[in-house]
Amino acid sequence: MPDIPDIETDLIVFDGECVLCSGFFQFMLRHDRGQRFSFATAQSPLGQLLYSRLNLPTDEYETNLVIIDGKVHQRLDAFAAAMRVLPGAWPVLSLCRFLPELVKNPLYRAIAGNRYALFGRYKTCLVPDPALRSRFASDGF
Repeated sequence: MPDIPDIETDLIVFDGECVLCSGFFQFMLRHDRGQRFSFATAQSPLGQLLYSRLNLPTDEYETNLVIIDGKVHQRLDAFAAAMRVLPGAWPVLSLCRFLPELVKNPLYRAIAGNRYALFGRYKTCLVPDPALRSRFASDGF
C-alpha cells in the first residue's frame, strides 16, 4: 500500500471539472446524511498528493478515489465502496464490486475515458460556497 497521508475522515476525491464526477459528488453530498465523507477535488493540493502517491496521473484523472477506514478504492470499486456505506437501498449498487475484473475494468475505462465527451466538462473547477466548504478536507489534512 502506498504511503498516503493520514486522513481523519472518510474521503471522496473527484475530478472537479468533470460533469459526471461532480454529479457523483452531488449525489454523495445529498445521500450521505450522516456526513461520513469529506471531499476534495483531484485538482486540490490534497488530491494531487494522493494521486501522485498512488502513481496515478495528476493531470488526467482516470478515477475517483474513495477512502474508507484508511483503505483506498479506485475505479468501479470506489463507487461500490461509497454505495456500500450509504443508508437505505443504495448499498445494493455496491454489488458491482463482484463483477469479474475482465468486465469491470474495461467497462469503467470506457466510461472514464469518454466522460468529457459523454457528459461534458466544466471550464473551471468547483468552488464550494462557505456552507459546503466545511465538508471539504483541508489541504493541511
